[in-house]
Amino acid sequence: MRELIPPYPMFGSPDAFPDSAEKPEGCVSVTWQDEPSPMVDLTANVVYQSLGGEDQHLQIVSPMDMFTIPGAPAKKYPLVVYVPGSAWHRQNVWMALPKAMAVASKGYVVAIAEYRPTDIGAVFPAQREDAKAAIRFMKANADKYKVDPERVAIWGDSSGGHTSVSVAVDSPELVRCAVDWFGPTEISVMNYYPSGMDHHSADSPEGMLIGGKNVFDNPELAQAVSPMTYISAEKPVAPLLIMHGSKDMLVPFNQSVRLYEKLKECGKDVRFYKLEGGGHGSGGFNSPEALQPVLDFFAEKLKQAVFT
Repeated sequence: MRELIPPYPMFGSPDAFPDSAEKPEGCVSVTWQDEPSPMVDLTANVVYQSLGGEDQHLQIVSPMDMFTIPGAPAKKYPLVVYVPGSAWHRQNVWMALPKAMAVASKGYVVAIAEYRPTDIGAVFPAQREDAKAAIRFMKANADKYKVDPERVAIWGDSSGGHTSVSVAVDSPELVRCAVDWFGPTEISVMNYYPSGMDHHSADSPEGMLIGGKNVFDNPELAQAVSPMTYISAEKPVAPLLIMHGSKDMLVPFNQSVRLYEKLKECGKDVRFYKLEGGGHGSGGFNSPEALQPVLDFFAEKLKQAVFT
């Protein structure tokens, strides 16, 4: 044990903190890649609105600031609003927590948005409007949640992907970009492609979304639900990243093909990733290879450095 010396002054920055030269016999050195701290904060069950006889909540995951300099301006982070998939039924928001933590650790605030489900009769566009309300809530409370209100993205998977695209098409001024992971985009044609479930009967997820009606018998309602309906060369759309698994048994891969081709035809900013062998949220969607294009997209569109 080395001899004690008078106390050091306090250090306000990790860069200025001295590296210890001590290494007792048997101590093993570990080297590591330079990455930001993976530690994050969770602010749970924040009510952002009360509609349909119940509260809708946000689970807000933020980077944990381990070192702050007294008097320095408060840090503000880009915001990602994540809309979890659930076939438009009641959501298990905690399933999205690992993705939210991974993204927050890279320097983003991620707000997982609960929305009104079809279980209580909430038909489209309730889900789109709830996502927009969540974005507006986070912008209005930007200081409280360390958010830069000018740098906002929306991201969703499955039915949440449908909501993400719907916001990007309906209200592109709310976000700088959107990410759609394997979301339905044109429900009237889903049953014409291989799938492991029904997409047209009155009690199917898509039928419930239009009020418990048969999709084939109600083409005008099916058309109104599909974000493809509202895409045109003249109308702005937020830049969009699409990712879909080639072996998705629930939402046919062709749903993303249709969206991508429509956006390209109209001259929009869109990129498309086919996850080879990927299923519906499985088969690779929890891998770094699936997450990295999303992080790169956020880095480009939200002007936020990403460390890999």
